[in-house]
Amino acid sequence: MKEVVLWSPEEVTGWLTDNAVPEYCEPLKNFTGRDLINLTEEDFKKSPLSRVSSDSGQRLLNMIEGLKMAHHMEAHKNGHANGHVRAGDAPRQNGFGAALKLNGGIPNGFKKEMIKIPMPEPERSQYPMEWGKTFLAFIYALFCFVFTTVTISVVHERVPPKEVQPPLPDAFFDRFDRVQWAFSICEINGMILVGLWFVQWLLLKYKSIISRRFFCIVGTLYLYRCITMYVTTLPVPGMHFKCSPKLFGDWESHLRRIMKLIAGGGLSITGSHNMCGDYLYSGHTVILTLTYLFIKEYSPRRLWWYHWLCWALSMVGMFCILLAHDHYTVDVVVAYYITTRLFWWYHTMANQQVLKEASQTNLLARVWWYKPFQYFEKNVQGIVPRSYHWPLRCPALARGRQVKYSRLASDTRICVGQQ
Repeated sequence: MKEVVLWSPEEVTGWLTDNAVPEYCEPLKNFTGRDLINLTEEDFKKSPLSRVSSDSGQRLLNMIEGLKMAHHMEAHKNGHANGHVRAGDAPRQNGFGAALKLNGGIPNGFKKEMIKIPMPEPERSQYPMEWGKTFLAFIYALFCFVFTTVTISVVHERVPPKEVQPPLPDAFFDRFDRVQWAFSICEINGMILVGLWFVQWLLLKYKSIISRRFFCIVGTLYLYRCITMYVTTLPVPGMHFKCSPKLFGDWESHLRRIMKLIAGGGLSITGSHNMCGDYLYSGHTVILTLTYLFIKEYSPRRLWWYHWLCWALSMVGMFCILLAHDHYTVDVVVAYYITTRLFWWYHTMANQQVLKEASQTNLLARVWWYKPFQYFEKNVQGIVPRSYHWPLRCPALARGRQVKYSRLASDTRICVGQQ
């Protein structure tokens, strides 16, 4: 391993990225290895390092201490035993071994002193699972989904008959004739993307954190959809629609209709969705866009072909929504805009420690979901790695696997001069 003091600025940047602290890459972009190991707590109290993290650089300083120790031990491996010169390697003079003074001038290898090298205290995991929080996020997403379904049933009763209020003008509808089977293609693409994301999720190492983020974002998107759907009741976008009859206050029938919609996943191909009014914004576009964003964010960058395939499925699905004339163009555009922005805002805040604390300079702390966001993300330190592992353990493979040690014991003592 190359000595730390000989690292170039590019190697320092690579080390920061590999150890999940890329937020320091920009302020330390011109630092060499020698500059890195000479960092002190005082440096993190000054600009620009003081603005990077809220922990005054303690996590990075602890990692640097571990790096010093690792390279110190590496330097004593060749020609040394536990940090001491071997007796067999000492030069012989007049037929006697170890005639030179070893280890600080004391002959015969007697111990002169003990040097204590402090090790950082064991830290909590940077990416704790916290399945209890994940379950709470799932309950939130489930509530929003059920609430959206109830709202669809209520809004359906408010939609004006298409004979009384014809569809609104739409530039896309004027240029493209309706293709009847196009909406089925959209839903098939959506199911493929959901299936791919589910398989990818099973293989993720930090699936609890990523699941929590997915549930929080999808729940908030459907909550926004409830509001916009209720306050902007639009006429059906085409005369081809066959809306189910209105119930006029029959709550028992309302309940059966809601349960049917939930059981069918809100899909038209399952025959569960024949209600009108849930247009602004498009729920199908939300799923197509969100699954693609999560697939791309948490898969290796080298799988570019996989990203392009999922992007194509998403784009074709959205185009088929419009080609089927089942949504106005504005429904799809607004759904895409809100979904992408919420995903990017959430992940930007989650990846920056400084944005997880409310302050006068952090204007993102003014959004209504900031407090729940803090609760879910406060213990996640840095960018969640795109790490994968096989979810099922194989005993045969486990027996052939060698034990690996990742941490030295704290308060390690190196005896200088002891053979």
